[in-house]
Amino acid sequence: MKTTLKLMTLLFALLVISCGGKEEKKEEKFSYEKKSTKTETVAKKEEKVPASKRVDLTNKGVGPINSVDLTADIDQSMATHGEDVFKKMCTACHRPDKKFIGPAPTGILERRTPEWVMNMILNPEEMVKNDPLAKDLLIEFNGSPMANQNLSEEDARAVLEYFRTLK
Repeated sequence: MKTTLKLMTLLFALLVISCGGKEEKKEEKFSYEKKSTKTETVAKKEEKVPASKRVDLTNKGVGPINSVDLTADIDQSMATHGEDVFKKMCTACHRPDKKFIGPAPTGILERRTPEWVMNMILNPEEMVKNDPLAKDLLIEFNGSPMANQNLSEEDARAVLEYFRTLK
């Protein structure tokens, strides 16, 4: 009995020693892919700001509008007219507060100049051909160009005034 107990203790000790404590080192396998560094990753993240979120308050765009004077107070009658025009002409592709076929106009004047907005409304074909930001927006929105609604400058200005009410 004593020999059996000694033999069992010896086998148990061998089992504990053989199973414990070893860590397998994983060998790094050869790969054709280039590993990126942290600086490259940071640079890529900065480039990926979508055009609809990018802020550019210097670009006036391409078109008939060179200057727009905005008063401190919003002209409510003009904004109401602009809302009517927006609902009739623009809601097929735009929603006031969310991305749809086109970008949402809420907060647009925090990202674009009033001249750029009016030129985009009045002259979308030339803007997409010649304005880099409009080109980027076209790409972001799956190549869906903005349709020219042939609005008058007064209607476009009213729509701009309506955009000022969107927060």
